[in-house]
Amino acid sequence: MRVAVVGHVEWVEFVRVDHVPVPGEIVHGGASWTEPAGGGGVSAVQLARLAAVASFFTAVGDDEIGERSVARLAELGVAVHAARRSEPTRRAVTFLDRSGERTITTLGARLEPRGRDRLPWAALTETDGVYFTAGDEQAAEQARSARVLVVTPRGASALGAVPVDAIVYSSSDAGEQAIADAMTPRPALLVATGGAGGGTWRSSRGVSGRWSAATPPGPLVDQYGAGDCFAAGLTYGLAAGMSTEDAIALAARCGAWCASGRGPFEGQLRTP
Repeated sequence: MRVAVVGHVEWVEFVRVDHVPVPGEIVHGGASWTEPAGGGGVSAVQLARLAAVASFFTAVGDDEIGERSVARLAELGVAVHAARRSEPTRRAVTFLDRSGERTITTLGARLEPRGRDRLPWAALTETDGVYFTAGDEQAAEQARSARVLVVTPRGASALGAVPVDAIVYSSSDAGEQAIADAMTPRPALLVATGGAGGGTWRSSRGVSGRWSAATPPGPLVDQYGAGDCFAAGLTYGLAAGMSTEDAIALAARCGAWCASGRGPFEGQLRTP
């Protein structure tokens, strides 16, 4: 299996709090730690844990945080191909409350890979599956050279007329659903996630279905990255030739396992 992510990474500081502060309130944080995360970074590590290795086509700033992001992702099994930008690497602060919910504030512009970046794009022609979270139109065209292409609404504006095998979006986000419904050409598979409520899927051939959420291997600890792990699992499953139902079942397990660990990487599912 050859899998890859084309997208973005953010250097995230995670802080545990009893609750997210309301206007004017001061709250005291508990444990805190940092990781390179964001939709692209999290899904790249999840794919690496399913397929033994995954490639990540991204962009980082020409700064210390960018170098730390690349080095840490490599430690986690990702083959990182990163273009350098003069802008700073994007950062984020994530509050994790006692229920495991995450609240995120991003700092700085999202850096995205471009098709003209001097990256080994030709390798994608021999790739089984790509998950696309961010990039320009040329990067989207490069991603399409893989056999299976899965996307998020966050990266849909770059797709143009690029055909998509699947789009994953939140059923509770009207904006994401509108983007998915408006895509032309229509994705072969539309997957709407609903968290603990499972979700629904529908194909361009008029077939549809629903699934129940997977039972996590332990208590819910941290929901950060669960959706990105779901998308990575779906990408892997479709690229492996699984049926829609089986690919979604694997994706649901990836999301549930992620939520059972601290941060986006501790609980990730390691075998299909």
